[in-house]
Amino acid sequence: MATFAILKLALVFSLFHFSSAARNLAETSDQNQMQFQYHNGPLLTGTFSVNLIWYGRFTPSQRAIVSDFLTSLSKPTSDQPSVATWWKSIEKYYHLSKKPSSSLSLSLGTQLLDENYSLGKSLTSRQIQQLASKGAQNYGINVVLTSSDVLVDGFCMNQCGTHSSSNGGSQIRGSKTKFTYIWVGNSETQCPGQCAWPFHQPIYGPQSPPLVGPNNDVGLDGMVINLASLLAGTVTNPFGNGYFQGPKEAPLEAASACPGVYGKGSYPGYAGDLLVDPTTGASYNAHGSNGKKYLLPALYDPSTSTCSTLV
Repeated sequence: MATFAILKLALVFSLFHFSSAARNLAETSDQNQMQFQYHNGPLLTGTFSVNLIWYGRFTPSQRAIVSDFLTSLSKPTSDQPSVATWWKSIEKYYHLSKKPSSSLSLSLGTQLLDENYSLGKSLTSRQIQQLASKGAQNYGINVVLTSSDVLVDGFCMNQCGTHSSSNGGSQIRGSKTKFTYIWVGNSETQCPGQCAWPFHQPIYGPQSPPLVGPNNDVGLDGMVINLASLLAGTVTNPFGNGYFQGPKEAPLEAASACPGVYGKGSYPGYAGDLLVDPTTGASYNAHGSNGKKYLLPALYDPSTSTCSTLV
């Protein structure tokens, strides 16, 4: 119990999608606090559901883009590379932690629709937490997804989404602790150059033509990238003392440690050598359920100290 009693404040971790090259983490600093490392805290273990709270207006096809992505995490496809292959690389974090019973299984849980903007169209972080609490709190990761006409504190200024924790369900083998949640906003009309790159022209840096999104929806294709990044951070650093580099108030985590990297050969303004759909011209690097394709971020490989890509 004492291990979790010190977690008195919810820790919020921001993901801001920069179109910059990945850093060579092995060369960033000799100081321990600046190295990507395990800080001996709990990872999420066990069987978890990922519950979706849709805030605002989303079409059924938009909701399917996200739900099929989450289903794909644990459902391998015959076409490779796959979303399931991307997610399987997270297992390295669990193996290296050397904790007993260190394994995680995710599945798509419940979906709640709030199409009438019950809290208005301008939300604070406290209201995001309030929305997240509507999902199951025992062995659940609750994901709040806000539509393109919803303003959220900090959105587009310094973040595209966050993951955090709050008092709630039982997640660590019978011990009462915090439940985890994620928020991601649809940036299509507010800041696609910041939060939906490479599917939109960046607002700064090298100006290369935007790529065609695999689901032909700039906002939702960008949301999947950010959701994938935050999901990787949530399970490997749920309470601020898991895997990360730098200060825990603004950590670089499993995916955010590899900004702007989606394929081999990436550099500032160039996402890397990706797969291209011959019919639509869409760029992607992972196959998912129901014929969906996705672009997923590189993940930091703690065993090799490099950013690992699917292609």
